[in-house]
Amino acid sequence: MLEQTVDLAVVGGGPTGLLTALLAKRLGASVLVLETKPQPLQLGRADALNARSQQVLEVVGILDELLAQGLKCNTSSIFANGEFTARRSHWWENLQNVHHKNFLMIGQPIVEQLLAAALGDSIVFSEPVESVRETSTGVDVTAVSGRIVHSTYCVASDGARSMVRQSLGIPFTGTKPEMTWAVLDCFIDSDFPRVPEIITFELDGQSRVAWIPRERDLCRFYILLDGEITEEKSKASIKAHLAPHRVEFTKTEWFSTFEVKERLAETFVSQSRNGRIILAGDAAHAHSVNGGQGLNTGLSDSFGLGWRLGYVLAHANELQPGAAHKIIASFDTERRKVAGNVISVAARLVRDTQHEGEQYVGNVEKHAAYITGMGITYSGLESEIVQESGTGAWKAGNPCPDFDLVAAGDSTPKRLYSSVPYGNFLFLVKGDITDHVGKFGKLVTDIKLVPKHAIQGSTGGDKALVYGTDFVADDDSFVAAVVRPDMYVGYSGSVDGAVKYLEELFAPAK
Repeated sequence: MLEQTVDLAVVGGGPTGLLTALLAKRLGASVLVLETKPQPLQLGRADALNARSQQVLEVVGILDELLAQGLKCNTSSIFANGEFTARRSHWWENLQNVHHKNFLMIGQPIVEQLLAAALGDSIVFSEPVESVRETSTGVDVTAVSGRIVHSTYCVASDGARSMVRQSLGIPFTGTKPEMTWAVLDCFIDSDFPRVPEIITFELDGQSRVAWIPRERDLCRFYILLDGEITEEKSKASIKAHLAPHRVEFTKTEWFSTFEVKERLAETFVSQSRNGRIILAGDAAHAHSVNGGQGLNTGLSDSFGLGWRLGYVLAHANELQPGAAHKIIASFDTERRKVAGNVISVAARLVRDTQHEGEQYVGNVEKHAAYITGMGITYSGLESEIVQESGTGAWKAGNPCPDFDLVAAGDSTPKRLYSSVPYGNFLFLVKGDITDHVGKFGKLVTDIKLVPKHAIQGSTGGDKALVYGTDFVADDDSFVAAVVRPDMYVGYSGSVDGAVKYLEELFAPAK
């Protein structure tokens, strides 16, 4: 029997668990992921990264590897009565202060394999967990093999049937519409025009087939059938919807079915938000795959949770008394509300498949904030670590805008999201920052922003970064902002207000 102690145990090694563990580890926490599968996912599952997920993975540092393999797609089309009747992409093209204005079509296995490789020996495969026991000081995780892991915190990312959530008795309530979809990953020989677009096929007034373009010329089809669901019936339905074009299936890579379930955990943190076990990903929320919400919502859970756990586990002595509880509790406040909204959006979309394609694509446009990920906000949720303030691009609770930066003496601009490492708060100030440099220690990066024309000769005091940008101007209202490690604005307003916000979280630097 192997018995070991770590800061963080993660039950479930899908993308949500892997990314959470990787980010907490980068911040200094010792981690161990226990995964039932014998290896990272090889086939199937999710198929797209939205704009926000691409921002997330850019900060993590693995996006370039994914871009090299994936396919960009920002158009939703309708094919009905033998022809394309609509092609729309304006909800992507109109995104502001965003670099990746598209889905990146790429299989979940590629994402999962990259994350697993980055974690190295901090993940154990073929290690199903039998039980989890929470104490006043930590969590004991016992595997079927007899391995016992003692941890200070535990993340349950073990899927919609989560053993951990069930053992905690946390209600997982919602609806279950009587809909079961088939999903087919295949290669085809067809005279249908190949386009990098998500195509909704309409037949007899319903939209029961969707074609998702993928990497390697792979084709992903979603098919809604009545009665018995088989691969043969699925292929027949695809042929009927693509008519009059010829379709031959040359290779099937993966075929599966999924029942539509809409469920939300009553809390994402055990013991009424005072405990040490945290639910994330499908263990916390389950919904239809329509709109590409599953993987993307899980990655956002991880991006918001990794730094929280890293701070509480590896940097507790740098926080104010009570700040650790606020940081953990705010995960439930923010992500549970967002998950509830995701479930509602996906529910509308999946039910629209029984109507004309125009209604389905219209609802995609209506809910573009969630489809792209860029409209998901924590403003107005009474989050413990969002101080309602600011307006426009700098409104607290909104994703931090991405914009070009130029350092003094450097003519080559770089973007904010490609420049910052994960894990630090950003203290952004337009004007003098000298009096505040280093005040909050190594977990806060001090940055002075000046209009681009004024960058030459600008200084920000010892150890402060100074950048010129067209995103601030001499006469605009921006003065100061605090951006959290998950790249959400925590505060925007005056320098004094930003300092006060940080003082409530961080103990004075020694």
